[in-house]
Amino acid sequence: MKIPPKPPAFDPGALINHGRFEKILKIASNPVVSRHYLHWDRLKHHKVEGYSAHELWMAAKFKRLGTLKPVPLPDKAGNPFVFCVPEIVQESLHQIDMGAGSAIGVPEPIMNPQTKDKYLIRSLMEEAITSSQLEGAATTREVAKEMIQTGRAPRDTDEQMILNNYVTMQRISELKDAPLSPEMVFEVHKLITEKTLAVGCQDAAGRFRNDGEKRVVSDDFGTVFHDPPPAGELEGRLNAMCDFANAKKPAYFIHPVVRAIILHFWLAYDHPFIDGNGRNARALFYWAMLHNGYWLFEFISISTILRKAPVKYGLSFLYTETDDNDLTYFIIAQIKVMQRAIKELHNYIDRKSEELKQLGSQLRALDLFNHRQVDLIRLALKNPFGRFTIQSHKNSHDVVYETARTDLLDLAARGVLEKKVVGKQLIFSPAKGFVERIRQLGNRS
Repeated sequence: MKIPPKPPAFDPGALINHGRFEKILKIASNPVVSRHYLHWDRLKHHKVEGYSAHELWMAAKFKRLGTLKPVPLPDKAGNPFVFCVPEIVQESLHQIDMGAGSAIGVPEPIMNPQTKDKYLIRSLMEEAITSSQLEGAATTREVAKEMIQTGRAPRDTDEQMILNNYVTMQRISELKDAPLSPEMVFEVHKLITEKTLAVGCQDAAGRFRNDGEKRVVSDDFGTVFHDPPPAGELEGRLNAMCDFANAKKPAYFIHPVVRAIILHFWLAYDHPFIDGNGRNARALFYWAMLHNGYWLFEFISISTILRKAPVKYGLSFLYTETDDNDLTYFIIAQIKVMQRAIKELHNYIDRKSEELKQLGSQLRALDLFNHRQVDLIRLALKNPFGRFTIQSHKNSHDVVYETARTDLLDLAARGVLEKKVVGKQLIFSPAKGFVERIRQLGNRS
């Protein structure tokens, strides 16, 4: 990734003095200028007849000038970061409000108390794994999922990082109703960095970095992408960040989604810890979304999308810092990520629902089970956490006790159900991986 070039300086006075102001006004409504909110790095490659790239840029800056608002996040020189909400952002915010803050259009399995836990656990694992992979963890998804599902101890630092993220995301769900505080930020950092900090730095979990500790963000070739504020400013900046997150500042309204995105940027910009800043920033973004009622984000992984285009993620930070602290670039980029993440959740649920529907319709054709067992398996497909008894099966199909008992014990013997004794009663429930087990039985027949 290369640092994008700094845009040309915007000087309204020079435009007026050189008689170019009216020409700039004419192009200000062109979609290239007004709708897409392009950084100079991209806008300079666009062509509009009769205008130079420099003139297009002047028109874009003029268009934005009257809409930008400051936030209480200063850069190292004391200049505030600013943002605006262009039309494309307004449209996207409405879509997120409708798709993540209400029950309208939400897939039924997410709303169903019997099945939603399955999708919640999947989301927690996906975010834990991909957020860690963004920071360099090399463990595969399969190995990481096996570790989390079986509860075994991590074998190396990469696995520990993933487990930490999983525990952190669970904790964020518990903290969502509490206001953000420095203590919460430190707690999240401790969870994220548990047993993963370098030798000699273990005491850095849950505290600010010191003046003598590494603070710049650079690549392996020495290119510095970000040099955050000095350690002495961190306490005051963290307090200001918490006030912002809790909507105490500024005095005007900021849409909760925009506020969550700026919070994400804020912690990443301040870079208050020696390690784990990116994971901490994304965790606080989740806290902000859940805190403001966007409950669907418990089921969504933004890091899955970010990992597919890490350079775009990095550029969205750099575009902001190279163009007069304009946070709008980062806001637009993150909103696109959120929309893709919501769409991927819907697509995943649609795929799984269709697979189960097809499997349900194939059960009779497999000729592996009698009609009573087929009906029970269909129930299990709809409710993978269901519980069945011999008596309930007997009553459902009006058969004698021994027939119902034989049906259930046969399904348990073939690995479709698992049984356990509760009191004096046998309880049957769908076995772990029972869908795959049915497919295996079908392939053998």
